[in-house]
Amino acid sequence: MATFQSVLSFASAIALCVASFGCIYAHNAGFTTELVHRDSPKSPLYNSQQTHLQRWNKAMRRSVSRVHHFQRTAATVSPKEVESEIIANGGEYLMSLSLGTPPFQILAIADTGSDLIWTQCTPCDKCYKQIAPLFDPKSSKTYRDLSCDTRQCQNLGESSSCSSEQLCQYSYYYGDRSFTNGNLAVDTVTLPSTNGVPVYFPKTVIGCGRRNNGTFDKKDSGIIGLGGGPMSLISQMGSSIGGKFSYCLVPFSSESAGNSSKLHFGRNAVVSGSGVQSTPLISKNPDTFYYLTLEAMSVGDKKIEFGGSSFGGSEGNIIIDSGTSLTLFPVNFFTEFATAVENAVINGERTQDASGLLSHCYRPTPDLKVPVITAHFNGADVVLQTLNTFILISDDVLCLAFNSTQSGAIFGNVAQMNFLIGYDIQGKSVSFKPTDCTQL
Repeated sequence: MATFQSVLSFASAIALCVASFGCIYAHNAGFTTELVHRDSPKSPLYNSQQTHLQRWNKAMRRSVSRVHHFQRTAATVSPKEVESEIIANGGEYLMSLSLGTPPFQILAIADTGSDLIWTQCTPCDKCYKQIAPLFDPKSSKTYRDLSCDTRQCQNLGESSSCSSEQLCQYSYYYGDRSFTNGNLAVDTVTLPSTNGVPVYFPKTVIGCGRRNNGTFDKKDSGIIGLGGGPMSLISQMGSSIGGKFSYCLVPFSSESAGNSSKLHFGRNAVVSGSGVQSTPLISKNPDTFYYLTLEAMSVGDKKIEFGGSSFGGSEGNIIIDSGTSLTLFPVNFFTEFATAVENAVINGERTQDASGLLSHCYRPTPDLKVPVITAHFNGADVVLQTLNTFILISDDVLCLAFNSTQSGAIFGNVAQMNFLIGYDIQGKSVSFKPTDCTQL
């Protein structure tokens, strides 16, 4: 019922916006919207029949699938390949926005690992089954297809083609054989705000999907790209938000209690005050991803130097990503790191993860003591709490929330929970501030 009420409240605010021009045009705006974890009771993807263990197993498998996207695309600079390897339903968080005039609400995967904003459109030649109505561009007064000679079309590179009417067509083929093809267009995008006043962005580039199929979920309507490339929602907001956004991810236990994560833009996204640690945001190809420089990890008093990954030996050697649950390290480094954790655990009774995906698990007895783990980024020593480093898979299994990968490195969303994490695109920095995200 809560989800239904939240959708109604947003729809009512949008209707008021249209009737009385009660929307804020996003110029130097500061506003906040909700992020809902896909396995939260607030999410339409929530399956009440699944156990906590089953949800975690699926999240971990999505992490494993998603890392292949980063491994493959970081080795190339082709925009087509950047998008082609994304796992279609791999994101962990959902967000609402509206397209067109009058606004038409969609619920889609919010993805910091991709750029394009797209949804299914009618008429649709080949669409996956979707419960919510499809967006009809003919019903929007502000929708306009882009021609092939526009800068936006050229930004797609090999992912674009030209129709017989000289209209720009986009084509993305995902790593799991899912795909989306359609018209590249511009329309007004309207975002809900926690203060009840929607914020709108005119002439935003979107993908109007006419042929979409694969592993997409019938309960969501597409993907909202929050990456660093020119087509992403963040980049298109540009100077209107001062190049700033931040988020605060609540722990899973808090999601179950009805709390939701927050996504901040503009003035609301400034991370300041006591306890803030900042590290440079590194510009690399592909520009979709957010690269940081990890120098070392500490397990208690033992500091382990990070030798880099396939993303780079020094600068920009790890990606920070909200769509991957686990933090993933190259095999050799993970082995050394996990051994240090094992040696530092006190009164630890080893057990097995039933799924076989996590290798260092313990029984959560009252006597169990786990070490403090610190991520040493360039200029920022981020001290992680136990909720960032260990996952309670079930009542009797507690596992290390880190794993190995054949190449690359990802700082996942479990490690980011209860931190206010701010991205300053213009200032090229990422900031961390320990925060009780349920209080925002």
